[in-house]
Amino acid sequence: MIGFARRVLVPGLSAILLSFACSHSYAQQVVKIGVSSPLTGINAANGKDMENGVRLAVEEANAQRIKLDGHDVRFELDSVDDQSDPRIGVQVAQKLVDDGVTVVVGYYNSGVALPSAPIFARAGIPLIHPAATNPAITHQGLKTVYRIIATDTQNSGTAGKYAVKVMKAQRIAVMDDRTAFGQGAVDEFKKAVAAAGGKIAIAEYINDKAVEFSAQLTNIRGANADVLFFAGVDNQAALITKRMRELGMRTQFVGSGGIADSIFLNVAGPAAEGAMAWEYGRPIETLPQGRVFMQKFKKRFGADNLIYAPFAYDAAWVAINAMKQANSARPAEFLSALRATQYEGITGKIAFDANGDLKNPTSTLYQVKGGRWVPVTTIGAE
Repeated sequence: MIGFARRVLVPGLSAILLSFACSHSYAQQVVKIGVSSPLTGINAANGKDMENGVRLAVEEANAQRIKLDGHDVRFELDSVDDQSDPRIGVQVAQKLVDDGVTVVVGYYNSGVALPSAPIFARAGIPLIHPAATNPAITHQGLKTVYRIIATDTQNSGTAGKYAVKVMKAQRIAVMDDRTAFGQGAVDEFKKAVAAAGGKIAIAEYINDKAVEFSAQLTNIRGANADVLFFAGVDNQAALITKRMRELGMRTQFVGSGGIADSIFLNVAGPAAEGAMAWEYGRPIETLPQGRVFMQKFKKRFGADNLIYAPFAYDAAWVAINAMKQANSARPAEFLSALRATQYEGITGKIAFDANGDLKNPTSTLYQVKGGRWVPVTTIGAE
């Protein structure tokens, strides 16, 4: 009898434990949130800024112990390094699809975003942009692409109109780095200048790896330009500003988005004083949740270079909020909730138009005063 009891009870106990393990495993659902950004190379600091914004959102979401369809959910960050290279970007986009991500927060570079977006669209995976600003990104006819930052049409267009109407610039110079972002931003700036009755006196360009700008700046000085609008990355913008001072130029430097940060200040040094740059959105410290976010971000990561982290953080929460509303982490089921988003984020109110762009974007002009970036004016979309 004892031997029989052992033979019956032990297999029975094993079945019960196996059943419990399976039900427990099934109860917790892993939801992967992908991030594509440059984590190496010249743009690595901004890429890490983006990644950390999503990381903070994921950690906070997990602390809330969110349930979807009755199951506990654990969000995981799946981050890839696209190296600011379109070819690498396409490769790692496919990796994210293969990894089974539910949503992707990216990109930093418009040139990487444009060829990568269709890969996610074919897989039915939503893509939310916290930094890439070329207008063409949301005009490819893809129904899975969204953006929570002002486009070049909005940001650089505002800059062009302001240069003519407010700065009263008579002879305007432009320079870009030949990337999809740089060219796109300058194109939108030039359109706005022309529409406002202004004139582009001279147009120059460099490549995104250049460190010497004497020839272009000498030409701009020869054209007697009173304003130079540059569209490119912060490092190059800082080097251009330094060289302008070395050449004794009095031309007002005005940068496109992604320049008003500590990287520019550190590289440019004293030459930064007086430089201007148009950035996306309102100054974060003026927003209701902005100061709290800055404090917790600095406490968590020991960094305060916050151009893209707030947008990336909001992008992640917009996706998570859509999942909560749909009670599902399946893209096909929460995509409609994402499309109908009405979310009050760190960066302001987020709602999408028919193309997936922000309905009410804003841009802020900053100027370096006393060694720090100070807001000059904030302008909303017309």
